[in-house]
Formats: sequence, C-alpha cells, structure tokens
Amino acid sequence: MNNLFPIFLKLEKLHTLIVGGGYVGLEKITAVLNNSPEARITLVSPEISLEIRDLVRLNSRVDLITRKFEDDDLLEKELVIVATNDKVENQRIKAIAASRHLLCNVADTPALCDFYLSSIVQKGNLKVAISTNGMSPTMAKRLKEVLSEALPENLETAMEQLKAVRDMLKGDFAYKVEELNRITSVLVDKK
Repeated sequence: MNNLFPIFLKLEKLHTLIVGGGYVGLEKITAVLNNSPEARITLVSPEISLEIRDLVRLNSRVDLITRKFEDDDLLEKELVIVATNDKVENQRIKAIAASRHLLCNVADTPALCDFYLSSIVQKGNLKVAISTNGMSPTMAKRLKEVLSEALPENLETAMEQLKAVRDMLKGDFAYKVEELNRITSVLVDKK
C-alpha cells in the first residue's frame, strides 16, 4: 500500500542541495527547475556536465560548486537530493542529512529516500503528481503520458472561471464548498 503523503513544496522559499553533476544530477535539477523555476539550488560535484552548466547559466538562484561533497554543504539547506554513482557516499550523505533532520532523496535507492520526485502532468495552474511509491518510475512516466493526452488544454480557462465564481459567492465556507461541488459535479456526472 502506498502510504506516502502528497505535498507540493514552494521551493523558492527553501534551499535545495543537489549532490551530483552527471546525467542523474541533470535529471534532478531539470525536474526541480521545470516545476519551480525560482527554486534556490546549490549543486555540488567534482564534475558538472555542460548540460547542467547550460541549463543554469542565466539562473542567479543556482550555485554550482565544482568539488567533492563536504559535510558543511548541508548547512542552511532544507532539502537534499543525492545523485552520485557512489553508493557508499550516497549512504553517508543520507546519514548526515538524517542526523540534521533534513529531508533527503537518494536517486534510484528508495530505501534511502524520505520523499520521491513525482512524474508531473501540468496544464496551466493544474499540476498532478504521480507516485508509484518508488516501485516503477517507468509506470509513472507512462501514466504521465496518458494523463497529458486525456486532460483538455482549456482547463486553465475553466479554473479561472471557477475561481471567479468562488470569489463572487457569499456565505460561509461550507456553503461555498457545497455550491462549488454542485457546479463542478458535471465533471464526474456519468449521465
């Protein structure tokens, strides 16, 4: 059973450390920046790929540090993503992060993860995260493709209209919820 608690983080208010500058590091920093373009990130690695350097060239909120990870790299960080190909070092970084009460994701090692990075479907302001509890990122990727095709492009317009209706409604919270549920019931009505 998947007991994960889904959450959407405002990464522009947190400082994320990514350890690893190769292919997996590129995958992780791309995912973070695609979803949170204003995220504050420090990436540490003895070698940092040209793709990563190109990706962040004009982003002043990303610091690249070309050297091996040092324990003090965790200072003033709230979130840690480890993406190196050294399993022993990954475990060591995870242990230090845990001792400092930092949430940590170790790529391709679900047992060492406090959280997983989801597959994301986005249509305007609607964002749907997909998790397979670390079991099958490939399945999550395929579901992302299915949902991307299934969700209509005009969802943003519908959400703007619903927000306008919500803003115009008078009454207490319970009344507003009831009224919005009535209005949106056509989305799930099987008639």
